[in-house]
Amino acid sequence: MSNYSVDKIRNIVVASHGGAGKTSLCEAMLFNGKVTDKLGSVDSNSSVLDYEVEEMKRKITISSSIAYLDWNKTLINLADTPGYANFLEDTKICMKAFGGALIIVSAVSGVKVQTEQVWKFADDYQMPKVIFVNKMDRERASFERALGDIEKIFKVKPLPLQVPIGSELTFKGVVDLIEEKAYIYENDASGKYKKTDIPDDLKEIFPQLREKMIENIVEADDAIMEKYLAGEDITTDELFKALKEGTLTGKFVPVLCGSAIKNIAINKVLDLILDIMPNPLEKANLEAFDPKKGEKIFLKPEIEKPFSGIVFKTISDPYTGKITIFRVFSGNVNSDATILNSTKSSKEKLGQLYKLIGKKLIPITSANTGEIVAVTKLKDTLTGDILCDPNHPVILEWVKPSEPVISFSIIPKTKGDEEKVSLALQKLSEEDPSLQIGRDSQTKELLLSGMGQVHIEVIVEKLKRKFGVDVELKTPKVPYRETISKKVKVQGKYKKQSGGRGQYGDVWIEIEPLERGKGFEFVDKIVGGVVPKQYIPAVEKGIQEAMVDGVIAGYPVVDLRVTLFDGSHHSVDSSEMAFKIAGSMAFKKAAKDAGMVILEPIMDIEITVPDDVMGDIIGDLNSRRGKVVGVDPLVNSNQLIKAQVPMSEILEYAPDLRSITGGRGMFTTRFSHYEKVPSFLTDKIIANAQPIEE
Repeated sequence: MSNYSVDKIRNIVVASHGGAGKTSLCEAMLFNGKVTDKLGSVDSNSSVLDYEVEEMKRKITISSSIAYLDWNKTLINLADTPGYANFLEDTKICMKAFGGALIIVSAVSGVKVQTEQVWKFADDYQMPKVIFVNKMDRERASFERALGDIEKIFKVKPLPLQVPIGSELTFKGVVDLIEEKAYIYENDASGKYKKTDIPDDLKEIFPQLREKMIENIVEADDAIMEKYLAGEDITTDELFKALKEGTLTGKFVPVLCGSAIKNIAINKVLDLILDIMPNPLEKANLEAFDPKKGEKIFLKPEIEKPFSGIVFKTISDPYTGKITIFRVFSGNVNSDATILNSTKSSKEKLGQLYKLIGKKLIPITSANTGEIVAVTKLKDTLTGDILCDPNHPVILEWVKPSEPVISFSIIPKTKGDEEKVSLALQKLSEEDPSLQIGRDSQTKELLLSGMGQVHIEVIVEKLKRKFGVDVELKTPKVPYRETISKKVKVQGKYKKQSGGRGQYGDVWIEIEPLERGKGFEFVDKIVGGVVPKQYIPAVEKGIQEAMVDGVIAGYPVVDLRVTLFDGSHHSVDSSEMAFKIAGSMAFKKAAKDAGMVILEPIMDIEITVPDDVMGDIIGDLNSRRGKVVGVDPLVNSNQLIKAQVPMSEILEYAPDLRSITGGRGMFTTRFSHYEKVPSFLTDKIIANAQPIEE
């Protein structure tokens, strides 16, 4: 059994924009908790959390990493999450399984757009939040400016619990406004400190700052508020009680400061996690569905309840195999237990259970409510699946994945590697739900879709490193289509005599355009048996096969009605094949006179950008033949631009948007409809059209 009761567990996601110092903070926490004997560093590639080759190469977190430590006899499970836009899907999924969010704001650069995004994730999941202002030791660092950013952009009341001692290179510690004590740290990243009286230069301002803090804290608890207004002293325990209440309800957001890389004031962050962040019992009951009873239920995160768990991460390891990471939401589970995957309606036999510290697996025998654990080599289970007691099945809603923003055609560099590439991509998509693989039915290309250029580049690097396959990326072909613009009547007659039995098929058809999206209609208006009934399906098949290969550029023909209204047959020489060929001939002949045009796919695009670049974005959309259909104001000085743009104009939009907005823009796309290509582009498309290989 676990050594920790449920009230002695904290599950904390560390989140922010890329480069704010999330991994450095987690490394300092692990070092202070004596999990590691040396402070890991991203810059020196000694981090235990950023262990993938691609992470070390880029000095960024690409995939959430899980670790744990003991702090004052309490288990703290940490998730070090990605902060770059290409990898935020991983952060969003990870947050769903954790209890509280530690949001980092850089004292130098302040709140960036990715910080806003992870803040929104935390809001969506109703997660209590604590803010840590990092990099207080850096040039141009400002605690006051960071607080202003937090209040303005997040629209919350920041509640500073500390005052920094020194600034920039002279930053050496903090004054704790609740304890009324100063913490002065060694300048050697050891985390060692001296607890002293308040420095002389802060004594004058300290009472005012403390009083303001107390005024804000007591607002969260009516009884303590009354006591305060009556002029009575408020005890430290009462302050922490109200502080926790206000944090859990979102009345305010506590703010701490320090330097992760110098290990200054990180112990105070750990202390605060224990004091005010929720244990699993304090989180709201989870809405679920009981398939046995056919009704909605609320799962209670209690150890006495039947086992249930949420799989929030899958790792595809070339040596260990598939590693499934899940949070035990209720009950407990043992190694070698048989459990139900209610998402797939299949039973799984658990092997050895593990705790995680980065890539290191530590064997355990069982796990209780609230714990984060891993198991290897499950057959059917993937990220988002729900695990539970076979006798008490439950179904939970999971995170809806965002749509990919960029796609590439992926081609093996070595002939014969197609199947190897497909299998490798399948394994990578199991650990990365934001990755999508599919084959375009029209162009026959294998498409790799993801959240941005860097995301796709990382996947290509992993394909080579983990699975030994080299691939080439190309911009995908646009799935153009062809259609007609006017009504035409023609005859298609196939007559062949070759010594023996001949071939004879004769049809008259009328083709006419349909509305966009209507596809293909075939109408049989034959009377008197001029075309025998058994040959009519062959006529339709011949027409449809001819439509697949197009007429002017090799693209499928769509949105037309073909009416078979007359014809003739031969009692001996007619056959299904003859009428199939006749139908094909008739269609090709009619299409040449029916005003063929090319259609292009039009995409709905929604772009979130800051106010100051909205004009640039709209101008860029206009240059791409886009039509802006609406602009909606959002919180935090952002605008949501809704537009329709031809697919051909936004195949490589992600890097362009990043360039225009300085990385502050985000977008999603989805197919809308097909439209006629402007005449000035038609000749170019026809000239560039290549036969599509079957």
